[in-house]
Amino acid sequence: MNKGLTVLGIETSCDETAVAIVAERPRPTVRINLIRSQLAEHLPYGGVVPEIAARAHLDHVADLLRRALAEAETTIASLDGIAAAAGPGLIGGLIVGSTAAKGLAWAAQKPFVAVNHLEAHALAVRLETRVEFPYLLLLVSGGHTQLLACRGVGRYRLLGTSRDDAAGEAFDKSAKLLGLGFPGGPAIERAAREGDPRRFPLPRPLRGRPGCDFSFSGLKTAVRQIAADLDARAGPMGPHDVADLAAAVERAICDTLLDRTANAVAWFRRHHPDGTSLVAAGGVAANCRLRARLAALAADAGLAFVAPPPALCTDNGAMIAWAGLERLRLGLSDGLDAPVRPRWPLDDEAA
Repeated sequence: MNKGLTVLGIETSCDETAVAIVAERPRPTVRINLIRSQLAEHLPYGGVVPEIAARAHLDHVADLLRRALAEAETTIASLDGIAAAAGPGLIGGLIVGSTAAKGLAWAAQKPFVAVNHLEAHALAVRLETRVEFPYLLLLVSGGHTQLLACRGVGRYRLLGTSRDDAAGEAFDKSAKLLGLGFPGGPAIERAAREGDPRRFPLPRPLRGRPGCDFSFSGLKTAVRQIAADLDARAGPMGPHDVADLAAAVERAICDTLLDRTANAVAWFRRHHPDGTSLVAAGGVAANCRLRARLAALAADAGLAFVAPPPALCTDNGAMIAWAGLERLRLGLSDGLDAPVRPRWPLDDEAA
């Protein structure tokens, strides 16, 4: 009787050091999912500092590995494979996590899987929900905003991507301008609950145009100009100003994401009539307003809307372990000479 695979995953592509163990049977299960956030280290700078991130990963990855094995009550010898995020991301952090995974794989003679961080986001929904290929994916995070047709493990077609900044970056930079701190997405969402999104007009870049590409740099510029105008007229922004501008930012970003996703849904329905789902993944996909509006869009198109739970939307080791498990299940693994890749598109044929 096939006991199913059990895989350990290491995520160090940005500012979370994460280790998880995922098992396939009797149903896909996260046995342990540890995350050590670097928020305190980066908070004084209002964003992630790559050198600080790499050093923090180095300081904490070994302890997290020991804890994960102990708390899951397992050993390296009982694992079926070891996976690590090998890109895209910050090169220093990728080296730390990938090297740790390769060392364990070599010592225990286990298969090693170099996981594309974006594929891990794309597949994370299948850890919690039985979502069959093909499905349409909105991948929206701090570093990436993309629409992809997911046809199978390793088989992705890029429909659209950001021409400049990612949606998550727009949230982060806007939150910094409003004095709301880092990370910006949750801070904007909290502040927006008390605000009036109609008070400040903000642009919706590319809205109404053909295609599925995104743009957010003009939105950030408009937020900066409004904040500067308020400061020049009446001094520092008060709580109502901050709440109203946060609400305007959240609505503008959601409007833009919905507009471009609607174009992708139309394409997907034409080219994949057997597809049944619209999936959202990545840290920004944890936003409640965005989820509700995507669900309505999907329902209107006759699609199911599915998103991982918020804990699996942000960077985590479970999604890396699961992506590694999905690849190992197909007989796919990598040599210990597999490189780390700061840039690693899911669709190699896309421009």
